[in-house]
Amino acid sequence: MKNYITTLQEMKTFLLLWITQSFSGLGSAITSYALVIWSYTQGGSALITALLMVSSYAPYVLLSIFAGALSDRWNKKITMLVCDTVAAFTTVIMLILLSNHALQIWHLYLINAVNGLMNTVQQPASEVATTRVLPKKYYQRVGGLRYFASSLNSIMTPIIATAILGLAGMGAVIAFDLFTFVIAFITLAFCIPIPEGEETKTEHEKLLVSARKGITYLKQERGIFNLILFLAAINLVASIYDAAFPAMMLSRNGGSEKVLGLVNAVIGITTFAGSVLTVFLRKPKSRIRVICNCLLFSMSTENFLLALGNTPLIWCIGGFLGWIAIPLMSTNLDAIMRLHVPEQMQGRVYSVRNSLQFFTIPIGYFLGGFLVDWVFEPFMAKQEATSIFTKLFGTGKGSGAAALFFVIAFAGIGVCLYFRNNKQIWELEKTN
Repeated sequence: MKNYITTLQEMKTFLLLWITQSFSGLGSAITSYALVIWSYTQGGSALITALLMVSSYAPYVLLSIFAGALSDRWNKKITMLVCDTVAAFTTVIMLILLSNHALQIWHLYLINAVNGLMNTVQQPASEVATTRVLPKKYYQRVGGLRYFASSLNSIMTPIIATAILGLAGMGAVIAFDLFTFVIAFITLAFCIPIPEGEETKTEHEKLLVSARKGITYLKQERGIFNLILFLAAINLVASIYDAAFPAMMLSRNGGSEKVLGLVNAVIGITTFAGSVLTVFLRKPKSRIRVICNCLLFSMSTENFLLALGNTPLIWCIGGFLGWIAIPLMSTNLDAIMRLHVPEQMQGRVYSVRNSLQFFTIPIGYFLGGFLVDWVFEPFMAKQEATSIFTKLFGTGKGSGAAALFFVIAFAGIGVCLYFRNNKQIWELEKTN
């Protein structure tokens, strides 16, 4: 008991930051969930919905390298507060447009692009801030706690979003999002001290020079670089999944808004359970083996069950199998990055990592939406009742998305097996 009290005391600053930022993340997640349903009902297009995420990730990918260099020279706390304020301002604009019945899809694309830009600058600052307020011996637990928050949000998001939408409408959803922001902003501004680092050493350094140092570091650390490429390939497959998922759940026989919420809630409960377990697990003998095996298990289970299943029960089982090991993977990936990258380089290195690791996400979202609307749905619409494809994936709208899940299952397995044999990634074990 004394050990737990000591742990809480040593982690209290991080925990306060984590709790309030997670609460703000819940508000944002509820808004995003509601907007996905809203945008899909406007046109019934997977591509229109997918472009919401494309607009969010495009600035993130394009500007992350420079954002990290800026983050390394700027005060971390002020950076986070300014970025949050701008994001809140765009949310207010969205609320005003909605209240005047003027909100259109293109408004959401523009708002998401601005929020993506703010997240680009804030994310490396937040990573470094976490490193500074958290003792090194607790790095192993950070990933688990983050997935704990993420999974709890996944559970609560469909429940709260559905309740607020049903009782008060979309405007109340956005208002709740703003409320969570205010709580997080006040806490960060007045209750959380973030120690100063070595920003002054690079304050006169040219931006391109500073950014180039992050690139140079990764060129020298080939194991880290190849691990990032591994995650980039996984993100490509995963974002195709994300683009196709709501389209299938909202339109396939047996699917609906309630089923979408149910499967998302199961995924949330699963990651919640996985996160809780991860927090209490000891350091594994091989972090790399854990990362590879967890991703392989995820890719080789959920996608097949989503593709071949035709009931909410099967889809829920798929969600459980696909996500139960992800918190463990994330925890070990986070620990490897923090242990291998020097603190004074983390902002620059993380930003380069973000550009490399996440540039495939907008591509994947676009591909997912395009493939559903223009390739797989038309293909399935032409199939006869006796076709093997019809027997496997069903008929009607949503069957094309199911067929796409079958394809990306093999793509995900191939990616995992390819990078599992990368010797430079395994070299990280020698210094871990």
